[in-house]
Amino acid sequence: MKRSVFLVVLILIRTLTIAQYKPIDVGSAIQFKIKNFGINTAGSFTGLRGDIKFDINHPDEASFDVSVDANSINTGIEMRDNHLRKDTYFDVRNYPRIRFVSTRVTASNKPGVLSVFGKLTIKNQTKDISFPFTATATNEGYLFKGEFDINRRDFGVGDASVISDNLEVQLSVQAKK
Repeated sequence: MKRSVFLVVLILIRTLTIAQYKPIDVGSAIQFKIKNFGINTAGSFTGLRGDIKFDINHPDEASFDVSVDANSINTGIEMRDNHLRKDTYFDVRNYPRIRFVSTRVTASNKPGVLSVFGKLTIKNQTKDISFPFTATATNEGYLFKGEFDINRRDFGVGDASVISDNLEVQLSVQAKK
């Protein structure tokens, strides 16, 4: 019995000591690339929010619950951005946030590279994704970098056949205490 209580206390102490961070827009970049009429088109999102629990020495205890403002989409062409905010694409009026929630984080075979597994939600459609990432310590937190591909149709984004189904996402997320 004493051993069980001791283990529970150790687990609680460890849970309370894992560092907590907030993702911030300053120093972060959430970017995407997709082919439109066969030409690479790029864009970005801002409006990061969420909670990150992370300890580089205990990646298995890490968790990410992060979102971006779907209305912040920026491709450099205002008319296109307004079109992408409409219901056939991101429907920002009804689905204002794009959210990722991790289910687990593991070490990978490559030094300095971790793998995150989780659920990406766009327009109320949730899909399992995973991708490798790095975590670099900064003065006040971490810079997390990773990239992944998704199929836009899995999330009900866009009905046009002139754009590729595959979308590449690059993340560079600054998180501070």
